[in-house]
Amino acid sequence: LLPSLPTLTVLIPLLSLAGLFYSASVDETFPQGCTSTTSLCFYSLLLPVTVPVYVFFHLWTWMGIKLFRHN
Repeated sequence: LLPSLPTLTVLIPLLSLAGLFYSASVDETFPQGCTSTTSLCFYSLLLPVTVPVYVFFHLWTWMGIKLFRHN
């Protein structure tokens, strides 16, 4: 029972933003601690960047397949 794509498109950035605010409020070394891959802060910053890039390349691939099939 997977949520629809529009729901995920809204839900994932909101959860990432919540994680970012959580990290900013809990982690004492928030700006400096974001470089370690073991830090929660690192992933709360990485996820909002990764999702739009993934969506862009997924749509790019889909458009490429559509253009290839119709030409």
